[in-house]
Amino acid sequence: MAPDSRAKTVGDLRQSGYKVLPVKQEVRKNLISRIRGKQEMFEGIVGFEESVIPQLENAILAGQDMILLGERGQAKSRLIRHIAGLLDEAIPVMDGCELNDNPFAPICAECKRNVGERGDEAAIRWIGRDERYSEKLATPDITVADLIGEIDPIKIAEGRYLSDELAIHYGLIPRTNRGIFCINELPDLSERIQVSLFNLMQERDVQIKGYRVMLPLDVMLVASANPEDYTNRGRIITPLKDRYGAQIRTHYPRRIEDEIRIMEQEHRRFADSAESVAVPRYMKEVVAEITTLARRSPEINQRSGVSLRVSIANYETVIGSAFKRSLRLGEAASPRVSDLPSIVASTNGKVEMESVEEGREFKVVDGLVKKAVQNTFGRYFSPREFDAVLMRFEEGLTVEAGTDVPSDVYADMLPRMANMREMLSRIESSDDPSAIASAVEFVLEGLYLNRRLNRDQTAGRVVFSV
Repeated sequence: MAPDSRAKTVGDLRQSGYKVLPVKQEVRKNLISRIRGKQEMFEGIVGFEESVIPQLENAILAGQDMILLGERGQAKSRLIRHIAGLLDEAIPVMDGCELNDNPFAPICAECKRNVGERGDEAAIRWIGRDERYSEKLATPDITVADLIGEIDPIKIAEGRYLSDELAIHYGLIPRTNRGIFCINELPDLSERIQVSLFNLMQERDVQIKGYRVMLPLDVMLVASANPEDYTNRGRIITPLKDRYGAQIRTHYPRRIEDEIRIMEQEHRRFADSAESVAVPRYMKEVVAEITTLARRSPEINQRSGVSLRVSIANYETVIGSAFKRSLRLGEAASPRVSDLPSIVASTNGKVEMESVEEGREFKVVDGLVKKAVQNTFGRYFSPREFDAVLMRFEEGLTVEAGTDVPSDVYADMLPRMANMREMLSRIESSDDPSAIASAVEFVLEGLYLNRRLNRDQTAGRVVFSV
């Protein structure tokens, strides 16, 4: 319906035949339409197609409130915002009402009075999805007044009585009436605040302190929580758990391909670096593998999780390091193994180490990098395939590598490395010197990690030899 043709009064709306649906039924209707139309349910969500999304669809079709359980960086908030995308593009509400009242069945005293006095001439307005979705991060300072409501002293000062419903300032949940309300990190709510949600989730109404005000709200409640807080510490009371219809467990990507898709989708882009830097597939695999290994490392606290943001930030960092080289050397660039030490800065703040030993963080990240390079190398090559190349090293060949070594140096050295160019064709078909430089470093590092080459570090560079 075009904005200028929308109903402007209750009477216009009634004549148009518009039907008001409860919010859960509305979301359910739009999900059914997408399923029938074979449309993508949750655009941009990767790796949940066979696990989380089917459970979400079931909960929505069942008309349930739900809680998403998962460690940090598992796209819980994004999933919830996608649910909000299933709301109608716009719905009619009573004009001037902060509770988004249904024009055919208002619940607040002011709107009831308005409809009683003006009848079908009472004005309405249309609100979009963004006005029907609210979220609140649970923090220790949240009060019942923030979520439900409280007497407004300013309204009392204006002359209203304490017993007057119009003296109430409504909290976030009533003001999200006919919409979706999300509480992030639910267990961080104090028990007193959790108790205040009981009526809302069972009887579908709220009560404000000792006043005789009961509002039959139409709200879909969604929450997120960390499993450690939700299940182990007992920080969420059992009756509240019982009131959520569905408890859905999120997870980190189970395949390295999904981790890479998320990195490519979410990383911060700049036009100038995009023109100068090309990231080869095997380097993307290395960055994703580092995070995968971190999620299994006994030296990293697994209870707090290793966020997807680790992969994204590390991917941005290696691109930035390669771009810096392109600026300094005046050439195109590809991320190299020698760029990987730069990810220490983008990793340390996102993982919690089991040991607090000074300098331990660098050792842990360095160990993860080496193992990731070795694992990725093993997916493409066997060290035994490089006997001809290693023979050249035994004859005295040495290769100096580093972030500041021009790409042409690697390309010019290829003819001296026996069949190295043929081996590189498995991972790099381009003849661009920057691509060759990255591939050569990757192979030499793989041979070193498989104990086929020696590596000495001097003045910021490494020298590969036998």
